[in-house]
Amino acid sequence: MTGSDPLRLYRTVRLIRRFEERAIELVRAGEIVGGIHPYLGQEGIAAGVCAALDREDLVTGTHRGHGHVLAKGADPARMLAELCGRVTGLNRGRGGSMHAADFGVGVLGANAIVGAAGAILTGAVWERRRRGADIVGATFFGDGAVNEGMLLEAFNLAALWRIPVLFVCENNGYATTMPVDGAVAGTIAGRAAAFGMPAATVDGQDPEAVREVTAAAVARMRAGGGPELVEARTYRFDAHHTFEHQVRLDYRPPEEVAEGRSRDPVDIAGARLDPAVRAEVDAAVEAELDAAVDFALAGPHPDPATALDHLYASGLTARTGGG
Repeated sequence: MTGSDPLRLYRTVRLIRRFEERAIELVRAGEIVGGIHPYLGQEGIAAGVCAALDREDLVTGTHRGHGHVLAKGADPARMLAELCGRVTGLNRGRGGSMHAADFGVGVLGANAIVGAAGAILTGAVWERRRRGADIVGATFFGDGAVNEGMLLEAFNLAALWRIPVLFVCENNGYATTMPVDGAVAGTIAGRAAAFGMPAATVDGQDPEAVREVTAAAVARMRAGGGPELVEARTYRFDAHHTFEHQVRLDYRPPEEVAEGRSRDPVDIAGARLDPAVRAEVDAAVEAELDAAVDFALAGPHPDPATALDHLYASGLTARTGGG
């Protein structure tokens, strides 16, 4: 979809919001072990970018990647089962929160290594294009990744070989607890100029604005224009990681959080719908996630004896360790 569809955009941001809130509940209940990095507040970016992509187009994401996977079209029930470590999950419970993938909808995976997803996507799009596939790709990363060497190397290679990759920076103002102003010299969008890439800065809280900028960039890339960069300015509503719910790190003033929450992508998208239609979407999302929770919790955990399965692409079975 490249044209505007307010209903679809709203459904996507609402689905991601409630999925994350349900996931936080499951963390607190002990069903999701190790916690998650909530995407609350940033839903408009994933929704807007993925609305401008085709099913065959490729996506990679970050440790805060549930929204990217869902916006691209993955099944919420199987995604939630993955977070719960069940064999019914997208990756048989082996990927978890930070490594979920769904090749069927073009999601090559979230990635826990800061900046690594850009290099992976650049290589994947290059390989598919060499085989004649008419695709583009979008890779998401945070402001904390813009000084990582592997991401800058991906910028260079994509620009040099004119690989159609959209580099999407989700600038929420903090790399964990480090304010962006204390870590990034110059500007984020300005980094693209060094590689000859076009760049745009967009309001990441407005999914329609993100979709418009993305659609224009994707059209240029499909026409042979090479890679581009989009800096989507946003605000993380919740903790960097759910461990903060216990330790209560003090690095964001309450008035800043309140101001950031005042521009909610769910409300911005919802205001473009008739209230009755919005209520219908909300009810449908709740029903879908009720079923997703039931599905996730009903699935079995993987057998520990299979822990080394899928280690080798050849199918070779790993040897167990000796005493």
